[in-house]
Amino acid sequence: MGYEAPKDFGTPESQSTEKVTLTIDGRAVTVPAGTSVMRAASESGGHIPKLCATDNVKAFGSCRLCLVEIEGARGTPASCTTPVADGMVVKTQTPRLEKLRRGVMELYISDHPLDCLTCSANNDCELQDEAAAVGLRDVRYGYEGANHLDTVDDTSNPYFAFQPDKCIVCSRCVRACGEVQGTFALTVDGRGFASVISAGQDEDNFLSSECVSCGACVQACPTSALMEKSVTEIGKPERSVVTTCAYCGVGCTFRAEMRGEQLVRMVPYKDGKANRGHSCVKGRFAYGYANHQDRITSPMIRDSIQDPWREVSWEEALAFTSGKLKSIKAEHGATALGGITSSRCTNEETFLVQKLIRAVFGSNNTDTCARVCHSPTGYGLKTTFGTSAGTQDFDSVQHTDVALVIGANPTDGHPVFASRLKKRLREGAKLIVIDPRRIDLVRTPHVEAAHHLPLQPGTNVAVLTAMAHVIVTEGLVDEKFVQERCDTDAFAEWAAFVSEERHSPEVLEAVTRVPAEDLRGAARLYATGGNGAIYYGLGVTEHSQGSSTVMAIANLAMCTGNIGRKGVGVNPLRGQNNVQGACDMGSFPHELPGYRHLSDGATRELFEKDWGVSLDPNPGLRINNMLDAAVDGSFKAIYIQGEDILQSDPNTQHVADGLSAMECVIVHDLFLNETANYAHVFLPGSTFLEKNGTFTNAERRIQPVRKVMEPANGGYEDWQVTQLLANSLGADWNYGHPKEILAEIARLTPSFAGVSWEMLEERGSIQWPVNEKHPDGSPVMHIEGFVRGKGLFVVTDYVPTDEKTGPRFPLLLTTGRILSQYNVGAQTRRTANTVWHPEDLLEMHPVDAENRGLKDGDWTKLSSRTGETTLRVKVTDRVAPGVVYTTFHHPATQANVVTTDFSDWATNCPEYKVTAVQVTASNGPTDWQESYESWSEKSRRIQDSEMEPAE
Repeated sequence: MGYEAPKDFGTPESQSTEKVTLTIDGRAVTVPAGTSVMRAASESGGHIPKLCATDNVKAFGSCRLCLVEIEGARGTPASCTTPVADGMVVKTQTPRLEKLRRGVMELYISDHPLDCLTCSANNDCELQDEAAAVGLRDVRYGYEGANHLDTVDDTSNPYFAFQPDKCIVCSRCVRACGEVQGTFALTVDGRGFASVISAGQDEDNFLSSECVSCGACVQACPTSALMEKSVTEIGKPERSVVTTCAYCGVGCTFRAEMRGEQLVRMVPYKDGKANRGHSCVKGRFAYGYANHQDRITSPMIRDSIQDPWREVSWEEALAFTSGKLKSIKAEHGATALGGITSSRCTNEETFLVQKLIRAVFGSNNTDTCARVCHSPTGYGLKTTFGTSAGTQDFDSVQHTDVALVIGANPTDGHPVFASRLKKRLREGAKLIVIDPRRIDLVRTPHVEAAHHLPLQPGTNVAVLTAMAHVIVTEGLVDEKFVQERCDTDAFAEWAAFVSEERHSPEVLEAVTRVPAEDLRGAARLYATGGNGAIYYGLGVTEHSQGSSTVMAIANLAMCTGNIGRKGVGVNPLRGQNNVQGACDMGSFPHELPGYRHLSDGATRELFEKDWGVSLDPNPGLRINNMLDAAVDGSFKAIYIQGEDILQSDPNTQHVADGLSAMECVIVHDLFLNETANYAHVFLPGSTFLEKNGTFTNAERRIQPVRKVMEPANGGYEDWQVTQLLANSLGADWNYGHPKEILAEIARLTPSFAGVSWEMLEERGSIQWPVNEKHPDGSPVMHIEGFVRGKGLFVVTDYVPTDEKTGPRFPLLLTTGRILSQYNVGAQTRRTANTVWHPEDLLEMHPVDAENRGLKDGDWTKLSSRTGETTLRVKVTDRVAPGVVYTTFHHPATQANVVTTDFSDWATNCPEYKVTAVQVTASNGPTDWQESYESWSEKSRRIQDSEMEPAE
């Protein structure tokens, strides 16, 4: 599409179903009751001048530009704050209104720089447009009086600048920061002529303030007072493409606004059903990695990992790779080959990778990074509900009365959803937080949790069982829901189990370290507070009892009847953009697409007939099993698309041992990551900006990813690279576009049966299942019954982790993410986001720090039974005594050097969240860390000096 700014209706849309008819400028207009006169005029094709009004925040009525005349009413009311009424007669343009508006506009322009021709917002400025609309041709007051034209610009933020002389103090940025983002970092200081927008107290600027750089203020600004630096540097966009963000599982929709082949800015799409026009610092601004100098854009090969890389053509790289794989298969059999798909790649790409492994390699040794994050979600929810996915859409939170957040930190990991949750909490909903750390949601501007249960890491199941004990023994069960919707025999067994005295909050307090009365209060609130919704993250799944915890969550939801309608449900907050999709596509070794087990003959026959091959009916190896088999000598080759398992998987040394034992490691990625140190083949990948396809977010929403620019790797999208590899091995794949792959997915996968590229182009997005029974998708699951039939209660006994603290390792380490960085940092570390988080820090309680003689900022040695690393300490009471916390975004930290091999009993999801450690003073980083150079940086040096160029 060409560049055209989205229409702004001035005020939010009314949700009323009642209709009202009025007359505007002689035209009959029918709109929902509660609609503002301004919006009614705009929806009917008219335009009322405005400056302080925008349709993503509430009406404010301060600019006095949107005045109208209403028959029978005194004065000239503001159209933005005046609701429509049946029979109302409105005039938007009269000589009286013209005179008033020009007078108002004169005052604005008299204190505004007249540099329109050189302003970065020229021809994209509402002040400029409205000055023309009201017919202003001169300013009677002159420009010699007191003004704000000598103010100093604030350029501290790496992504946008604030020019106070361009500011008209309309307060749109302040309101967006509060109403949309929920941070309340901005305010209007002073009164009258002295009014200014402030990002904090005293000398604070945007960078040092509480601003989280979500961009809501920039998007709301009607002038260039708040403007992206990229627009100033590149110029106004000339076209735009709507696509989907490739960071977290929220799945925000953006307009990628382009000038030629340059991306000028990412603007959150107002019609995006997951984000509703909002964004975070990563999706809005952290796209610079796509053009980073570290990008590897030509294939590379080497015979041994001790050899330097050799840059080659695509033809030579594929011949080299297929030759290695064929040789290994001939000597060791198909089971010596395998691969790992990525949750950052599209559905179509992950589908092809698992198809490559099953149909071309001939094994089921396929796995995905979801193994190490949300595999317990798939197992737990499929067992209890019958489907491996969350139950609600994000809009559902608007109807929630009690939100229970467990093992998740939405403000850092899923910030756009967190903003929607905070908005609902400000409206009166209650919040329960179950987390060993005091996350921001516990207490943030205008939001405070009713209960924070700071449990001992590893005791999730005990806490949830104690909550169930309260609900059952105090008669708070929704008996009608259980009798009608659930397996009553299973419920009876479960209810008897949780009712035992050993599961009471008082008895378990010694285990959980949660005060019994606090836990009872939280249980009562969830059971009786109205619509109760549970949101959880990796703090639930990345435990030895991850699957048990997911089922315990499902038990709570079922026993209170909080399933099957708006405002309730069990909602996993997926960490990466396409974790849900990667699982949907059959990336696990025991399942074909659609979560159907390989042992099912009919399902297997369906795929065999379509693909023209015979499939092995036996499940393949999981990631950890592949590494074990490699060390044992039976697993020889692996294709890794879009994953850095050396940095992201537990027990780094074991991963290194497995990779180094293989004869052929193929890394298909954007950068020479840590895993590539052990690779024999590097195939350059494409970013989300360089491809077509679909992502499926945490709410099961299938959304189109559209190519914004040509791939930098010679023109190949990732699905094309996989197809080239398959064909070099003897396959005959002829896909011309991802829509053809999506058609195959729909043909073979019941939950996608009604999905097509054309449907997504028309509707924008849709939530699976999409089929004959649900042609319009399924925003809410399990409305009339569970997918499995009757909901299944599962007894989830608390089993302590095998990872124990003791004299040598007396502290418990848990890990998480921070707002500005993403996962292993491969993308965000190559952007200006490093200004907020240049290194991983170790959070430690003041008591623990004092006992070790540590001060804030000191270097420490973090050691466990598996390894050690060094990092700086941050002394804070956000963590409890005995608990330490760090992030894992920087490879120099190597946080996973210290994590163990313990994993979830059902899925082998690693127990990242519980590691026994000791922290001692250190003189500084190790020699290795001091001299650390990422493999991507090293690759650039090698390419510039040692590498043999392609002919």
